[in-house]
Amino acid sequence: MTTVITPVENSPLVLHLQPIINLTDEQFFEFCQINRDLRIERTATGELLIMPPTGSETGGRNFRLNGQLYNWTEQNGTGVGFDSSTGFTLPNGAKVSPDAAWVKLERWNALTPEQQKTFAPICPDFVVELRSAF
Repeated sequence: MTTVITPVENSPLVLHLQPIINLTDEQFFEFCQINRDLRIERTATGELLIMPPTGSETGGRNFRLNGQLYNWTEQNGTGVGFDSSTGFTLPNGAKVSPDAAWVKLERWNALTPEQQKTFAPICPDFVVELRSAF
């Protein structure tokens, strides 16, 4: 018998790895680097979420949103903006990539350079997650 996994359109594919595989933060980061073409998040309970690409309309809205956030961030100067390819480690251990995010400069600068290079262990001060029309 063959099992076929068919995700619902625009819903993430959920991979349950635990208790067989328990990826460390470093292993998860490396897994994401090896699979750069996939948008991968990890829940606080260790499930991997593989996100499908957005439709063109949603991608256009995200592009405009990031442009507006960039312009505001540059003018305001009090924080750092991030696009949807940026992963953050939340206090509960989840690894997420919001569509747009912003972190206060003093909080960002409090992180070590190494923390800034991986999935920064910080909850953004501002997050936008676009909802697809589907």
